[in-house]
Amino acid sequence: MTAPRFTLVETQRFEWPFRLRMPFRFGVITVTHGRQAVIRARIRLEDGTEAWGVAAETLAAKWFDKDPALSDAQNEQQLRRALEIAEAASLAAGPDTAYGHFANSYAAVTSAAEAERLNPLVASYGRALLDRAMLDALLKAKGVSFWDGMRANLGGLAPHAVAPDLHAFDFDGMLAAQQPLMRLHARHTVGLVDPITAADQTERVADGLPETLEEVAGTYRHRYWKLKVGGDVKADVERLSRIAAVLDRLHGGYHASLDGNEQYEDAEGALALWRAMEAEPRLKRLCATILYIEQPVKRARALETGMQALAATRPVIIDESDGPLDAFVTGRALGYAGVSSKACKGVWRSLLNLARCRAWNAAEGRERYFMSAEDLTTLAGICVQQDLALVALLGLPHVERNGHHFVDGFADRPKAEAVRFMEAHPDLYADTSRGPRLRIADGTLEIGSLATPGLGARLEPDFTAMEPMPRAAWP
Repeated sequence: MTAPRFTLVETQRFEWPFRLRMPFRFGVITVTHGRQAVIRARIRLEDGTEAWGVAAETLAAKWFDKDPALSDAQNEQQLRRALEIAEAASLAAGPDTAYGHFANSYAAVTSAAEAERLNPLVASYGRALLDRAMLDALLKAKGVSFWDGMRANLGGLAPHAVAPDLHAFDFDGMLAAQQPLMRLHARHTVGLVDPITAADQTERVADGLPETLEEVAGTYRHRYWKLKVGGDVKADVERLSRIAAVLDRLHGGYHASLDGNEQYEDAEGALALWRAMEAEPRLKRLCATILYIEQPVKRARALETGMQALAATRPVIIDESDGPLDAFVTGRALGYAGVSSKACKGVWRSLLNLARCRAWNAAEGRERYFMSAEDLTTLAGICVQQDLALVALLGLPHVERNGHHFVDGFADRPKAEAVRFMEAHPDLYADTSRGPRLRIADGTLEIGSLATPGLGARLEPDFTAMEPMPRAAWP
């Protein structure tokens, strides 16, 4: 079909604070609270039809830019500024397709961000939210779901100079062949300060929800786990051994990934961790379950040194290093086999990287290159539903889901909003004594109800229960 062209007419930006029920440590930060960004976008199609769309994502400190000289508040200002830059580019543009708005502004947006000392990963955040909100509006205007709309290439994904390596790729064919998954495994993240057993706790949250790893495993019955490591081989091996003692005992079978969050200085350090794990008898079974190792090396060096030695033991993927749009291309030459999909980095980026996996695997005649589905503490409602819809379209069978554990359901949102979302998506949310929460049964999520007009949700949140997003105080 011919992809509709539209103009961005106006935007509205909001945010609201939320609290974590338990501290979550990853990389260089321990998170106890945060802010959710919400953007509305009104588009006008060439036939005069207008529609509103919405997108939501956490204003995550110390992930997009981990410079210790910057405060968490400054990190939030960076992300607000990235939104402003993306909006200015699309408001100034003429009619274009959904993909065209992204691709035709990519160079200018990245350049403008760089001029204000915003790295490409920060720049991608603003573009990602605006693109999702505009795509949501387009799908609602046409009355189709994200899955149906994307399979018909309603967004106009096509060869473009922004991804020259895919100049001859058949995007229409790839999208038409996608079979969205209706059930996904939820991969639970074990943070660096998470209690493993009750012995690790001096006091409990005592909110009736699982707190320790033992309790999580017994309650949700996850089959997939994501284990954070902290850059100290001895400490990491000891903590992993304690985790393995729980998982080995409670599960007939499980799979895991290791997430370095850039904590190792170089590939040699990450390889030393793996060798130490292999040498530890307590980790024999856990080592056999490891599917891949995620971003073990600091991004400043991750795409400058070869990863072949570590990759010979387990596949290695990039996450934080996925800043420039061609980062996966660079990583492939260094030995990386995979790249993460996160809605906060952009729907179009994920689809371009899926195309790369298809093209490279076909060229090599083997299934070597892959994508993983990772998380940015996606909160209940619009945020988690948009991410799940994307993961399902990509055909990724398991996705990191930590927002439901570290944040208590629709905490800090109006009860009426939570109930509306639960009633619209009874397969995804459960009615509990603490209110609607993500429904995880035997480690899985049922997501068939996301097949609704829009990007995973027809409903919109209660904007009156949010604060207007202030203008960015950056630089």
